[in-house]
Amino acid sequence: MGLSWTGKNINRKGMRTKSSEKAASDDHGVPLARDAVREGCPPLGLETLKITDFQLHASTSKRYGLGAHRGRLNIQAGINENDFYDGAWCAGRNDLHQWIEVDARRLTKFTGVITQGRNSLWLSDWVTSYKVMVSNDSHTWVTVKNGSGDMIFEGNSEKEIPVLNELPVPMVARYIRINPQSWFDNGSICMRMEILGCPLPDPNNYYHRRNEMTTTDDLDFKHHNHKEMRQLMKVVNEMCPNITRIYNIGKSHQGLKLYAVEISDHPGEHEVGEPEFHYIAGAHGNEVLGRELTLLLMQFLCQEYLAGNLRIVRLVEETRIHILPSLNPDGYEKAYEGGSELGGWSLGRWTHDGIDINNNFPDLNTLLWEAEDRQNIPRKVPNHYIAIPEWFLSENATVAVETRAVIAWMEKIPFVLGGNLQGGELVVAYPYDMVRSLWKTQEHTPTPDDHVFRWLAYSYASTHRLMTDARRRVCHTEDFQKEDGTVNGASWHTVAGSLNDFSYLHTNCFELSIYVGCDKYPHESELPEEWENNRESLIVFMEQVHRGIKGLVRDSHGKGIPNAIISVEGVNHDIRTASDGDYWRLLNPGEYVVTAKAEGFTSSTKNCMVGYDMGATQCDFTLSKTNLARIREIMEKFRKQPVSLPARRLKLQGRKRRQRG
Repeated sequence: MGLSWTGKNINRKGMRTKSSEKAASDDHGVPLARDAVREGCPPLGLETLKITDFQLHASTSKRYGLGAHRGRLNIQAGINENDFYDGAWCAGRNDLHQWIEVDARRLTKFTGVITQGRNSLWLSDWVTSYKVMVSNDSHTWVTVKNGSGDMIFEGNSEKEIPVLNELPVPMVARYIRINPQSWFDNGSICMRMEILGCPLPDPNNYYHRRNEMTTTDDLDFKHHNHKEMRQLMKVVNEMCPNITRIYNIGKSHQGLKLYAVEISDHPGEHEVGEPEFHYIAGAHGNEVLGRELTLLLMQFLCQEYLAGNLRIVRLVEETRIHILPSLNPDGYEKAYEGGSELGGWSLGRWTHDGIDINNNFPDLNTLLWEAEDRQNIPRKVPNHYIAIPEWFLSENATVAVETRAVIAWMEKIPFVLGGNLQGGELVVAYPYDMVRSLWKTQEHTPTPDDHVFRWLAYSYASTHRLMTDARRRVCHTEDFQKEDGTVNGASWHTVAGSLNDFSYLHTNCFELSIYVGCDKYPHESELPEEWENNRESLIVFMEQVHRGIKGLVRDSHGKGIPNAIISVEGVNHDIRTASDGDYWRLLNPGEYVVTAKAEGFTSSTKNCMVGYDMGATQCDFTLSKTNLARIREIMEKFRKQPVSLPARRLKLQGRKRRQRG
C-alpha cells in the first residue's frame, strides 16, 4: 500500500512497505481521523534532529550509548561500539515489556512508523515485529487494533534497509510508543526509527512556534529528478538569459548529461581578471540536499539580480560562477526511486558501475610526499600542478566517466575556489584529506595554505544557522565544536584520491567539502528550513574568491604570459597564471613577498599587502626576457639555430687535438 507524500513525486517501486488494509477499532477513546482519502504525513524529525533527545524515552537501555536518544533512523555508530555513540536504542532486557516512545509535544496525527536495526560492524540486532501504542498523557496507553485484537506490525529482516508500516487509520495523540514483540533469534531488542505525523494547529504551543522556520523566498522547494532538474535550469535560463548559460561537462555511465549552469555578466567567456568559482553537488547520489540547495541558489541569484539586489549584482558582475548540481545522476535516480526515508544510508551512493567518486581522483599526495622524502633529489620537487600518473589515464584504470569529466572541466577552467556539497554531517572539511603517516587512519595533515583553508571553512560554518551552535546535538558520533564547525579532513578520516587534494595539487583551485546536513535525504517539507540554514553561507563562501591578491603577469610589450609561476615567500605552494596571464592567489590579510617567474624571463619580486576589506589586492608583474631568450628569438627570426656553446667548445677541442697529432 503506497504512501502518498504531500507534494512529492516519488515512485516507491521496490521499497518494502508493510501495512494492513483492515480498519482499526475505535473503542479506545483516542481521537481518530477517518479520512476518505489517505493523507501522507512527513517525518516528525528523528533523523533531522528536529525531535530532541529530551523527547525520546525508553523502558530500559543496555548503556548510555545505546539509550533512546540513539534510536534515530540512519544514525551511525562510532568506531568503538562501547562508547557514547552507538548505532541504535537497545533495551536492557529482551522481553515483551520493552518500549521506546516519542513525545511530539503537541497533538499530532500519526500515520506511520519506519524502523531499522542496529548499525554495527560486528553485531546483528533488529526487531522483527512490534505493536504501536498512543497516548495523550503518557500514562493511559491505547494499542493500535486490528479488528478486536492488538495489531502486530511486521518489522525488519536485516539491519539496514528501512521498513515502513502505515497505521491502518491515522491516530491523533501526543505520544507514540513502539513495543517490540519479536526480534532476530541471535540478537537483542535494538532499533532505529522515524515517525510519520502531521502536527495539528496549536497557536498556543510556544515550543512549536519557537522551532518553526519559514522563508520569504519564492523558490521551487521540491525534489527534482533529472528531467525536472534540466527543466528548472531552462526556466532559470529563460528568466535571466543575459547572465546564465546551460552547458554539460560530459555524461554519466548510463548516458545522463552532467549539466552545469554558469552565472556571469558575460556567460560563455573568461573575462581577464575575473575569478572563476564552482559549486559541485551529488558526487554521492543519495546525498541530495546539496543538489537541491544548488538548484535553489541558481533560482535565488537570478531573482535577486533581476530585483537589483546590489550584493548579488556585484557578485554576478565580478565573478564567473559555475554550478554543477548532480555529478552522479545515475546514483541519484536510484536514491530518488527509494525516496527520502526508505533509501537507507547508502542506496545510490556509488556510480552505476559501483565507484565512489569522492575518492576516485588520482592520489597525488603520495607522489609529492615520496619525492619530498627522497634524499639527494637532483632537482626541486614541484609543489603544485603535479602531473596525473600514466596508469590513471589508461582506459583500463578503475576511473568513473564522471570523474574523468570533472578532471577535464577543472583543467579547462581556471577555478580559484570551489565547494563540493555533501551530506550526512554538519561540518566543513578542508585538505589535506589524506594522512601523511602510512600507519595512521586519522592525523592532522595541513597543507602549506592551512591558515587560508581554515578561514575559508570558517566563513561557511560561522554563517550557517547551526554549524557553530555549541548547543546543537552531534549528528552521529563526531563533535566538531572544538574547531567551530570545521575539520581538517585527514584528522577526521583519511581518504586517498579526494577531489579536495587533487584540486589543490593539480590545479590552482582551493576546494573544500561542505557537509550541509545530518540527514542525507531530507523530506521535501524540510527544504525551506534547510535553505534558510545555508543561504547566507552559500553566498559568503562565494564572496571569498575575492580575498587575497590578483593581477596580470605581462611581458615588456604588455602581452599576458600564460603558466607563469606565482610564489609567496614562506608558503610552499605555488599557483600559475591562466592563458591570458591573469592570476588569483587566495591569502589571508597581511603583507606578502610575492615572486612571478616564467621560462625565458627574468623573475620579478614585490611586496603585496592584503587588507581586511573584501576585494583582492591588485598585484601586477612585468617580466623582461632573459638575454638567452632574446638571442634565441633573434636567431629564430633570421632562421638560424642558436649556437650551443658546450657543443662548439667540444668541436674546437677535437680540432686542436687533431692539429697536435
